[in-house]
Amino acid sequence: IPTADRLEHWARAAVDDVDASVCIRLVDRPEGTELNQTYRAGEGATNVLSFATDIDIDIDPKPLGDVVICCDVVRVEADEQGKAFEQHLAHMVVHGMLHLCGYDHIKDDEAQVMEARERVVLSRLGYPDPYTG
Repeated sequence: IPTADRLEHWARAAVDDVDASVCIRLVDRPEGTELNQTYRAGEGATNVLSFATDIDIDIDPKPLGDVVICCDVVRVEADEQGKAFEQHLAHMVVHGMLHLCGYDHIKDDEAQVMEARERVVLSRLGYPDPYTG
């Protein structure tokens, strides 16, 4: 598991180092499953959940919300995709942060915009395109 500084580095890269506050929580499969079922009505654990804050106050750092990453799921996905765990985890941090900033991937055009942004951020961090084999 990367250090808190590394997680922060990835998160800040996703928001262009804007002074923002976010909680990144790494969880196991049982907790990931519970959170996904409770807040997204999903089955089982998922790789990343984002919970944007609805607080509209002018303070620094700006509170963006919470990113919850299920390391068990990320590890399995990384193995299945032939990626290093750290590479895939960095992608999930960036992905979660972009959700907090309003990006989404429900519609194809939204997904293209979000994936393009992920590619740019991950490239700057020294990671390859997460969407190519």
